[in-house]
Amino acid sequence: MHMGDLLRYVDQHPNAEIVGICDPQAERMQEATENFQLSDAQVFTDYKQCMEATKPDMVILCPPTAEHADWVERIAPYDIHIFVEKPFAGSLRDADRMIEAQKSSGKELIINWPLRWVESHLTAHRLIREGLIGEVTEVHYYDGNRGPLYHGADKIEKEPSAEAKKDSWWYKKEADGGSLRDYLGYGVTLGTWFNGGKKPDEVTAITTGAAGLEVDEHSVTVARYGEHLSKFETRWGTFTDPWTHQPQPKCGFVIRGTEGTISSYDYEKTIFIQTRANPGGYKHSVDGFPEGESNGIEYSLKRIEAGLSVEGPLHPELARIGQEIVDSAIRSCEEGRTVKLKD
Repeated sequence: MHMGDLLRYVDQHPNAEIVGICDPQAERMQEATENFQLSDAQVFTDYKQCMEATKPDMVILCPPTAEHADWVERIAPYDIHIFVEKPFAGSLRDADRMIEAQKSSGKELIINWPLRWVESHLTAHRLIREGLIGEVTEVHYYDGNRGPLYHGADKIEKEPSAEAKKDSWWYKKEADGGSLRDYLGYGVTLGTWFNGGKKPDEVTAITTGAAGLEVDEHSVTVARYGEHLSKFETRWGTFTDPWTHQPQPKCGFVIRGTEGTISSYDYEKTIFIQTRANPGGYKHSVDGFPEGESNGIEYSLKRIEAGLSVEGPLHPELARIGQEIVDSAIRSCEEGRTVKLKD
């Protein structure tokens, strides 16, 4: 689903074009081939043939999470920009493999988090950076959707069968499936963006899922930052998808600071703010995106054309902190205990 969305952004960009697509399973490329009117010469099942024939400036990677590091290591020797759809990696060790593989090329390694392209969250970050609510002390996050098989590219709705779950990598442990790995990275990476790059001292997490599944469908992670606690909750099985109708609990963030609070919910046109001067609170309209920065592809190409690195959640340095927290949460679940981030 994410590859279809990202290819759409490339197709619509005035300074970019799709030169080729590649997947070992040809049938998985049929929809994209038709949607973007690609020729047979632009469709590949062998990545080396694809790279050598098309000579791209940037490659978009959307493999299963457990394969992110493998694919970055395969593509990095071509000395091009690499754009990886979230999450960062299957583990911190894999994230470091990706950073190391791309380091010698001098080109960008970009980790795309679609929630970064939600205007409410961008507005919340700006106001936090400007000091409106003081120092961030708590981040509360709840997010997810009905499940990864309920929608495809361009958010076209589907009704998955029981067999679909059985066959999908999203529900396979060896592929790093599950709601925690799918959505926790969003919360802790954007949470780290909101709190100025601070790391927690320790993490406690718990998960659950339907009987017979290899992976979780619901997780709760609590992170301790000194005397303060932040909570990050992921859910496959929300009552509705947040881009259609906000479920309850609402998907998004509530951020508390020393001087106020901000609630920033996914896709909403206002955020809600409390300050000491206005404790009753007020609605604040969301910012529009700067020109040419409404999605990850636009933003990344704009930065590359200007000779600048990507910033915030898309930069590996910040995304790596998120991966540390995700790894700690996974370890906490496996060991049934609170773990220190430095363990």
